[in-house]
Amino acid sequence: MQKQSFNAKDLINVGVYTAIYLVVFFVVGMMNAIPILYPAMYVVLPVVTGIPFMLFLTKVEKFGMVSIMAAILGIFWYFMGYTWLAPVGYIICGIAADLILKSGDYKSFKMDVIGFWIFSCGLIGCQMPMWIMADTYMAGVEQQMGSQYASALAKYMPWWMGLVGIAILLVGAIIGANLGRKMLKKHFTRAGIV
Repeated sequence: MQKQSFNAKDLINVGVYTAIYLVVFFVVGMMNAIPILYPAMYVVLPVVTGIPFMLFLTKVEKFGMVSIMAAILGIFWYFMGYTWLAPVGYIICGIAADLILKSGDYKSFKMDVIGFWIFSCGLIGCQMPMWIMADTYMAGVEQQMGSQYASALAKYMPWWMGLVGIAILLVGAIIGANLGRKMLKKHFTRAGIV
């Protein structure tokens, strides 16, 4: 029977893997410097974060660890200027992912893939301001990056890209989870993930 309370090791694992996830996210986020590459984040991000996230899942045995990771990410992005929609998106997706992972008792690779996909959808919360607060958001982008960048971003990231992004994130999550599983096969075997 699993213990439900967190111990220091659980919280250290959350902290370490959240930090690794953020570093990888920042590296991938450099693609945003070129507007035409912005939509590619939907596939590239889950592919490259699949390895650390899958390794993190070999350490997860308690409900809430994935939710805490998502909350930290959302709060971090809020303080980086992504509005209140970033923590809302990440917290909702994090809790949903945790519930999905728990349904597989944190041992089902199929549930890991679905949970990772839903977790990855938290990214859309960071991008929602460009669609639902378009005028204000684009004015800020224009001020920081210039009018040419702002108009290119609006061209390559129309409102419907958020919906298409959910499907693209699924493709990236499947690739990333399988890549992570392949590279971390020894850890998956030890953790009993099937």
